[in-house]
Formats: sequence, C-alpha cells, structure tokens
Amino acid sequence: MIPAEIKIKNQSLPDSPGVYFFYNKVGFLLYVGKATSLKKRVGSYFTKAHDRRIAEMVEQIVRIDYIETPTVIEALVLEANQIKARRPKYNILERDDKSFLYLTITNENFPRPILYRGLELERFGVNPFSQELSPKAKKQFLAVFGPYTSSAALRKALDLVRKIIPWSDCQPPAITGKTKACFNVHIGRCPGVCSGAISKQDYRKIIKQLVLFFEGKKLRLVSQMKKDMTKSSKENKFEEAAKLRNKIFALEHIQDVAVISREDYDLPLTKIKTEGTDVMGRIEAYDISNISGTSSVGSMVVFEEGQPIKKLYRKFKIKTIKGTNDVAMLEEVLRRRLKHTEWPLPEVFIIDGGEGQINRVARVLYEAGVKTPLIGIAKGFNRKQDRLVFDNNNRELARLAVVGKEIFQQARDEAHRFAVKYHRLVRSRKFIGQ
Repeated sequence: MIPAEIKIKNQSLPDSPGVYFFYNKVGFLLYVGKATSLKKRVGSYFTKAHDRRIAEMVEQIVRIDYIETPTVIEALVLEANQIKARRPKYNILERDDKSFLYLTITNENFPRPILYRGLELERFGVNPFSQELSPKAKKQFLAVFGPYTSSAALRKALDLVRKIIPWSDCQPPAITGKTKACFNVHIGRCPGVCSGAISKQDYRKIIKQLVLFFEGKKLRLVSQMKKDMTKSSKENKFEEAAKLRNKIFALEHIQDVAVISREDYDLPLTKIKTEGTDVMGRIEAYDISNISGTSSVGSMVVFEEGQPIKKLYRKFKIKTIKGTNDVAMLEEVLRRRLKHTEWPLPEVFIIDGGEGQINRVARVLYEAGVKTPLIGIAKGFNRKQDRLVFDNNNRELARLAVVGKEIFQQARDEAHRFAVKYHRLVRSRKFIGQ
C-alpha cells in the first residue's frame, strides 16, 4: 500500500508497461525505473523489505509520476534515455558510470550495433552521459544509446527487434573475400551484407530505422513505414508492400513481456557487485583441453545475469604450441581473444587453473592495457575444495571472489564442458582423416 500522503499522477497507477519517476519534497528526481506493470512495480517499494539504499530513497518519496508505454521494450528504451538525460541520484549512486551498458551503432560502410560498457566507450573518446557525440566519437559511432541497467533485458530487446528490423553483424565481401550468406540471412535476421545482397544505401535505411526505434520514436518509424508501404503499392511493388505491412503489424503488436518480467520480482539497485564490478554482468571463463598435447583446443564461455549465453561462446584450435603446455596454450587463446575488439570486455575473466595460469594471463592483460579483474579456480577433490586464485593484496578482488564464487564455478564448469566437447570433435576428425 502506497502511503496516502504521496502524490501520484492521476491518483492511481495503471496495470500496464511504462516508466516511473520518484521525486522528493523539493521536486528533485530521485529515481527512474521501468516496469511491465507500473502498479505492481511501484507498489512493491512500499510492501517489501529493502537494503539500506532503497530504504533511504523510499523515505524521501513525496511524488510519483509515470509515462505509460505501449510495450515493455519501449519502457526499456525510455528508461535508458531518461537516465542519460536526467541522471537521477539513485540510478547512479555508488555505481561507477563506467559500468553501465550502452548500445552503439558503429560508423562504418555497413554499420553494426555493438554493446559496450562505459569504460570501453571512454577509450574511444566518448563521454557516456553526453547528449552529443564529439567529432572524435562521430568517427567511431553514428549513435550511442544508454545507459541500460540490465544487459539481459537489452539483449532480449535487441533479439526481438532484429526480427522486425534485420541488421548485419558481419562484414561485406569486399573485406572478407567471400560471398557466402551467414546463418542469420536464412532466418531473416540479416539483409545480406555478408553475401553482397544489399547496397550500402539500402542498408543505411535499415540502420536509420533501428536508430529511430532506440531514440524512442516508434510512432515516427511506423508512420514512415506506412508511407513507404503506400508508395510501393501504388508502384505495383506488392511483395515489398506486403513485407512493410508485416513489419508494421509486428512493431505494433510486439510480444515482449520477457524483456523485463524478471525485474518485477527483483527490486532494483541490489545487483551483486563490488566497486564497479557487476557479478551479474558479462563473465568470460576459459579452459584448455588436450591429451598429451595433441588435438589441443581452448574454450571461451560467456555468462550474463548469472546464466550462460551460448551464442556468445567461442572455441579456439591451438595453432602455435606443440606438446604439453597448458599455460602457453592459455596465453595463445587470450591473445587471440583480445584481438577481437568488437567483443566487449567482461566484468571479470575466470581461468581454469592455478598460479601458473593466472600469472601468465595477468601478463597478457597487462601488455594489452586491460585492467579487467582476473580470478583463477584451481580444482579440488570437489567443488567445495576448489581454491580461488587471485591477487590477495587486492581487497576488492578478494570481496569479488567471495561474492561471485558460485557463479564463477558454474562458468568454469561450463568452460570445461565446452572445451572437452570441442576437443573430442577435433580428435575424432583427426582420427577419421588418418
């Protein structure tokens, strides 16, 4: 029950998606949040136990405003845009701006959406909270959206939107020298940049649609599509008109409850984190698999929100190391991984191994100028006997190891499983080829 003395827009909260705003007695904006149900979400602040920060904020609320949105995805977009524009105190309190997630649109011949943390954006000369891109930043990006408080919600939203506005995350034949269509072309999520099936000019139109959507201008986007549909119909381009009609319908009826439904039960500002390191953010875990130095492979698995994201897994066939030398193989894998600057850096690197592996990887990260936390897991007789290996002089890293141990072990186990599976595949192919 919301206290009667708190003023609520229209005297009540609707049971619909939207964004809510908490204000204090002098009209200062305290917090901006998103919800699948404004009524249930806002009401939960006054009926459940909270940590110190949330309790402190709730005590100051005297006015609640909100904006209803047709869909949950639009609530996600609006929340990010409002946080960026207004920087409410309790959205950023005790959280480094650099840890937030941002959606960028690259400035290339065939632009791609790529996710970065604020820290990574600063390396490109981008001020994450700036409303305008500097001349240097414009060379790298067409647009930057965010901050987004949930990486999982953003990725789910992007996945849903891509079904309607298909973009490419691959390179054109002029760069790759190949014209083979990627898997996403066959399922309608890539317009064919990889195969040369779409021109630069036509692809830019798709990117403009994506930008409009994440600017929160869905109505304008739909209006443009309707005009294009009418034009195509008048020119007897009925197949093109039908595709536009289907896109318009999909935009107006997108089924997106899964984007933030979990957040209706987990109150905000309670992510497991230490000093800017979000344990529920991106975690990368690595392992090596071989038999006596033969058929050697490495694996990289990715966890987000404490769950494996299998489409982001990567496997590496060892190329430069002969014989049994797991430490050197691990170094090769990490060096190859760091060359992929299009992959966002994780919150923490997890390595299956002890001091030898950690020291070697630490040197690789140092040489690359990467300051991401690094933790190793040395196997015990069972998971309870596992020993976490890290710089014991770093108190925050020690806290991180304690807080995230269970998730780190899960990621390590998954990296081991994935490496063994790939090793068996490589070994079987080698056996068949003999």
